[in-house]
Amino acid sequence: MRFYEFASLIKKPLTPDQAKIQGMKNQVKTTQKAIKAEKARQKIKAGQQALSNANKVV
Repeated sequence: MRFYEFASLIKKPLTPDQAKIQGMKNQVKTTQKAIKAEKARQKIKAGQQALSNANKVV
């Protein structure tokens, strides 16, 4: 790699305000992933319960 290619990879440290905003953004992303996973778990559980109920009727 050439020196100018490394220059684009170097990041300056964030100011405290920028770090706070970045932390909030990361927290939002983490929360969104957790919500998506929980909805998937609930959907699977509901499907399994429906299947179980269908087997009991027969």
